Amino acid sequence: MEAANVSVAPAGVALAPGPEACSSGPSPGPGGVALPGREPPLSVFTVLVVTLLVLLIAATFLWNLLVLVTILRVRAFHRVPHTLVASTAVSDALVAALVMPLSLVSELSAGRRWRLGRGLCQVWISFDVLCCTASIWNVAAIALDRYWTISRHLQYTLRARRRASALLIALTWALSALIALAPLLFGWGEAYDARRQRCQVSQEPSYAVFSTCGAFYLPLGVVLFVYWKIYKAAKFRFGRRRRAVLPLPAAVQVKEAEAQVASGARGPGAAGREQKEQRAALMLGILIGVFALCWIPFFLAALISPLCACSLPPVWKSVFLWLGYSNSFFNPLIYTAFNKNYNNAFRSLFGKQR
Repeated sequence: MEAANVSVAPAGVALAPGPEACSSGPSPGPGGVALPGREPPLSVFTVLVVTLLVLLIAATFLWNLLVLVTILRVRAFHRVPHTLVASTAVSDALVAALVMPLSLVSELSAGRRWRLGRGLCQVWISFDVLCCTASIWNVAAIALDRYWTISRHLQYTLRARRRASALLIALTWALSALIALAPLLFGWGEAYDARRQRCQVSQEPSYAVFSTCGAFYLPLGVVLFVYWKIYKAAKFRFGRRRRAVLPLPAAVQVKEAEAQVASGARGPGAAGREQKEQRAALMLGILIGVFALCWIPFFLAALISPLCACSLPPVWKSVFLWLGYSNSFFNPLIYTAFNKNYNNAFRSLFGKQR
């Protein structure tokens, strides 16, 4: 999410040469002869960074596309929570396809100037905010679904889960669209600065508060609260299992058996279901942890900079921005690594292709 006013990075560290390289006149050619219109060649470090970012973009798009193809082609995945995973993969694939490439082009332009016009700037910024916000809220939706599955496993039936999933996906994209289009719909600042040739999310302080809270701080609070509740529920269940080892009165044993039958847990199947829930809770914890580590630096800078009229060094803005983008790469890796069904489906799909 290009919320920071990315300007010129220090020489030797930034992805593109600074404005000094553009405004200091023609660059010297061989023998000290000035060659008009030529820019200094990219350093080895810059070429390495650009190569890594191109690989990141390609890997993010292809991995999320693989997840989407798997969900579409495997009938067993046509249900919750895979619909939430599919929504996350759509948002992350769009980040890789529509947002990251133009961000890289902006980084590589001399002085990070936007040379693609006002219209494309507004479209790019809108998709940037839309897709990144949707990716973040999809993580919150997955956390809510997991919490309701654990805490209300009797009331949270398959039909209720489908309805809740559809509602969460609709709210995710609707809220993301509202945050992304608010500057265009309500005149809340301008994305394109023709004089400075800058393309960035509106730096209006009120919009900075609205967008950062709606796109990150609110979903962050949701996922942290939900995971805390999941942790408490897991501790409660673990305590019940430990107490179950002790001899129980006959009436209590009957009630426990009836509860197990009602929840679908019979004999060894109960242990398997509990292991599955533990694995899902671990996956969710890692997903939330990586999500927070990737986005917190960027959104702290995005909130503080417009309010205090101060600015971070441009190189750190770029680092924080691409660290946030990388969350779209980690999401599919995490929720497929902890689900054996995805691994089996991948092998099945590639096996059929052969």
